[in-house]
Amino acid sequence: MTLSIAIVGAGPSGFYAAEALIKRDLDCRIDLLESLPTPFGLIRFGVAPDHEKTKRVARSYEKTALDESVQYFGNVEVGRDIDLDKLRELYDAVILAVGAPLDRALEVPGGDLKGVVGSAEFVGWYNGHPDFLELEPDLDCAAVAIIGNGNVALDVARVLAKTPAEMASTDLPEYAAKAIHSSPIADVYMFGRRGPNEAKWTNVELREMGRLDDAVPILDPAVLPEAVAGEMSARDRRLKEKNLATLRSFGDVATAGKSKRIHFEFFARPVEVLGTERVEALRLERTRVEDGRAIGSNQFFEVPCGLVVASIGYRARPVPGAPFDERRGIIANRRGRVAQGLYAVGWAMRGPTGVIGTNKPDADLVAGHIEATPPGLAGRCQVGLDM
Repeated sequence: MTLSIAIVGAGPSGFYAAEALIKRDLDCRIDLLESLPTPFGLIRFGVAPDHEKTKRVARSYEKTALDESVQYFGNVEVGRDIDLDKLRELYDAVILAVGAPLDRALEVPGGDLKGVVGSAEFVGWYNGHPDFLELEPDLDCAAVAIIGNGNVALDVARVLAKTPAEMASTDLPEYAAKAIHSSPIADVYMFGRRGPNEAKWTNVELREMGRLDDAVPILDPAVLPEAVAGEMSARDRRLKEKNLATLRSFGDVATAGKSKRIHFEFFARPVEVLGTERVEALRLERTRVEDGRAIGSNQFFEVPCGLVVASIGYRARPVPGAPFDERRGIIANRRGRVAQGLYAVGWAMRGPTGVIGTNKPDADLVAGHIEATPPGLAGRCQVGLDM
């Protein structure tokens, strides 16, 4: 009996789910449903425009899409065009691969001022995502504050700091290029509430910050520890040691002739966005790290800026008809199982962690669940948080 499977979301996790099902040689028909006209999700709209090599992973997705068992349907939004309950009646299994497209809110006084944007919005804007074309961030300012110490924060800082020549061969949209390259931005601040040991960068992305044509990385070498401390795997220790070595090397980057500065500020927690009608400055508290937590020192400072980009995490968008874990911001599940015949993969399953390839194990796990489950079990028994 041929299994009918719907995958809601045609980003990396959705394509990895389809690939995992195909590799198991299941007799199945797979329909990929995507709310946007175009597929590839995070690859198309989340990866920085100057990271062309990363975007090449879409070629493997194209092979999956061309498999005879797969059909693609764009402009189909579950909850708007079709209900999840109806979808579960039509298919033997439904896989939610909807990602985590929503920004976590910057919950400090002034966090709703004009000029405060989330990184998902900002990245979507400079990547041409149709939902953010009208964001039109005001870049007519001398300084930008980015809150967060992850790869997305690095992406935002790098895109703002690169020259037109550095971005010429990328797919940065013309409207974004015009706004960024005509901006008077001279200082980009990156704030992390904890220290260099806790930063979530990958070393490839961090090293790029020392190789920019017209921008120099700035940091206080006194904040860099002599060695990586704490219990962790050998792999994690090696990665953190590489990051520390890269941060130390920034002191050797030549500053002559460069008009922009990227400031790496650690042990600084935002407490208030200052301004009347729009952002004028960011107020922060100095912190120290105890047991992995950022503890306030009651010492405050302010940094004038005209734009604040909050890169502090993402949440899945609730899917009507599926249980939702509000605290974690994910589809409520246990190891990918949401309910009988209903599954979740990727960021919607586990939260926004890892790199693109981290979605592969989720996909294989759920494909295994489906392979082991007799067809026709799209029942109404909710699993979610009770498991």
